[in-house]
Amino acid sequence: MEIRDSRRIILEKIKAVRNSQEDRVKTSFPKFKHNSTQYLNEIEDLPEMEFARNLVQVKGKFVYCPNKKELVLALRILHHEENWQKISCFEPSIRELIDRSGVPYSSDQESIKEAEATITGCEFLVARTGSIMVSSAQGSGRRVFGHTPVHVVIGKTSQLVIEISDALAGIKSKYSEMPSQVSLITGPSRTADIEKTLVLGAHGPRDLYVFLLNDR
Repeated sequence: MEIRDSRRIILEKIKAVRNSQEDRVKTSFPKFKHNSTQYLNEIEDLPEMEFARNLVQVKGKFVYCPNKKELVLALRILHHEENWQKISCFEPSIRELIDRSGVPYSSDQESIKEAEATITGCEFLVARTGSIMVSSAQGSGRRVFGHTPVHVVIGKTSQLVIEISDALAGIKSKYSEMPSQVSLITGPSRTADIEKTLVLGAHGPRDLYVFLLNDR
């Protein structure tokens, strides 16, 4: 599948959706007392573009979907080209989207042992670093995010935040008790040997796809 991470294509789609809306919805989270962002440059681009650019820089793969119809089509195409035989998905809201695509999957927790790919949602997407924040409260369990060779994340534009601190504040306001596990995923799993040769998939997924669904 050709990943549509071209700045021009993404930007045109985002602008087309934005222009059809009268007001842009802004997510507001409580601020931490210590403002570490004062030392960082302001992000001048759209959060979607900043996230996409930073995700691609860490070897992630990005697809912008202006609506559910395009998301369903993109999932169908990815499955067809990768030809995965065993896919796991455990989150009800994500399973609903996969059902519409016709992509076969298993929701049995034991299927994770042999799965070639896992499809999950996320808590937040951090534009500054191209990171995905996930937690054990999503319904997928603790091990699913790092167990399979391929991790496919379905995120929403309403989950985009600028800084990691915004994501952490969002988690605190979302749950009365913090989930037992909160993790940041920044690109595929990687390591480097003594000669500094980068190896992807050493301790987890070798491929990371992010489908960003516009829900504003």
